[in-house]
Amino acid sequence: MSRWLFDLGNSRLKFAPLDDAGRIGRVQAVAHDARAFAPGWDDALPARIGEAHVASVAAPELRVALLDGLARRCGRIELAATQARWAGLRIAYTEPARLGVDRFLALLAAHARGGPWLVVGVGTALTVDLVDGDGRHHGGRIAPSPALMRQALHARAAQLPAAGGRYREFAAGTDDALESGCTGAALGLLARSQAGAQEACGAAVPLLLHGGGAGALLAHLPQAVHAPALVLEGLARWARPDASA
Repeated sequence: MSRWLFDLGNSRLKFAPLDDAGRIGRVQAVAHDARAFAPGWDDALPARIGEAHVASVAAPELRVALLDGLARRCGRIELAATQARWAGLRIAYTEPARLGVDRFLALLAAHARGGPWLVVGVGTALTVDLVDGDGRHHGGRIAPSPALMRQALHARAAQLPAAGGRYREFAAGTDDALESGCTGAALGLLARSQAGAQEACGAAVPLLLHGGGAGALLAHLPQAVHAPALVLEGLARWARPDASA
């Protein structure tokens, strides 16, 4: 019986097979326009799937489109949901259901790696969450990602390009200034978060980055750990028979 993992985000669907030992196979990704998938998005999937484990933060109609597509070839579909406690992880939110399932699963995967982590998701939004070595989630932050900042500026002032430029500490041109300002805002938020994390945990806390926009920040964060499939890692732990233990 084959098992597959599906991570439906705001701009991409990532999916991978899961073997009997809980190891994730080759991760594939397809883009979407927030309303529908392109024809043939599921060509890489087998004709029959035993179990599908799904995490979704996308709009309801897109989630329904995914579930409808899976129902035609899948025996069982399980939709992951944020829990207050799971596999040693304790969520800080007073209303755990309001913590996005992608952040919950990323924290679950981070906790499984051991030690404290500042978990950073870089997608449409920039999310930052602190989990200590005992699995206690201290809470987090949500901000626009650098890409979204650029898009928002372009939407309000069309003469400002939505992309392009190079990071400079002090830029001598508009494109570079935009790139430096938006990337610098994200880096400043992470620096402040790391300082707060060190105060909360009593020692320096490393960064664990994931998400489609992580690459733009990694060049400026040489000590950060890149985990592009972190949400799928957490979903794999969710899918274990003893998952909540």
